[in-house]
Amino acid sequence: MYSLPWKVENLKACLFDFGGTLDADGTTWQDRFYRLYQKHGYQIDREQFRFAFYQSDDSLKEIMPTLKAGIRETLQMQVTKVFKALALAPEANRIEHIAEDFLDGVKGHIERNRPLLNNLKKQYALGIVSNSYGNLDVVCRDLGINDLFDCIIDSTCEGVMKPDPKIFHAALTRLSVAPDQAVFIGDNIYRDMEGAKAIGMPHIFLAGEFQTTAKPCCAEDPIIHSLTEIESLLLSTHTNHSKQEAS
Repeated sequence: MYSLPWKVENLKACLFDFGGTLDADGTTWQDRFYRLYQKHGYQIDREQFRFAFYQSDDSLKEIMPTLKAGIRETLQMQVTKVFKALALAPEANRIEHIAEDFLDGVKGHIERNRPLLNNLKKQYALGIVSNSYGNLDVVCRDLGINDLFDCIIDSTCEGVMKPDPKIFHAALTRLSVAPDQAVFIGDNIYRDMEGAKAIGMPHIFLAGEFQTTAKPCCAEDPIIHSLTEIESLLLSTHTNHSKQEAS
């Protein structure tokens, strides 16, 4: 059990990153997609893939706010644009299979995490703060988790990205809590951990399988390897806290 550098009993809200945190155990979309491309027969140079993935990301941020696509369409568009950036033949079946494999993984983690989120919601206000494409609210509705969150902050909609303090403050304002009354859980040291630290918000680092040597931004920060581990950190010593106290 961690000796936490902040008091759990002072917390009124839990904020989460989305991609790599709520939908995985600390593994980024890029890393998960890369493995699926390999699985489906594409042996692509890792740096070339990284560049193509970010090109696709940037393109989606430009078009998605008007399209408001759901999770399946978002993933298919992501793969299609990576194919284009890599000058690969746009094979519809393979694009669909890669996207569906990815979606299966997302759904599996979301369903595993649903009981945890339900338990947290009994005691805390919940929010998402994500660098996303402008359609995160639709994605969360698709996955059936939008009702679990009191606010969903999408960087494209806000016009500011993590680790900028403004995006964190947007969530805190909507939840009516101070920075030291919320904890942020994320899988990126710079965007999530450093971002939360900069405004004085407690934070928990979700380290994935590719982050075995990653260090937290603060020496005493808890490091977890599965989102389910936050149950013992945030619930077991906080049983008398009520979400209503945040109002």
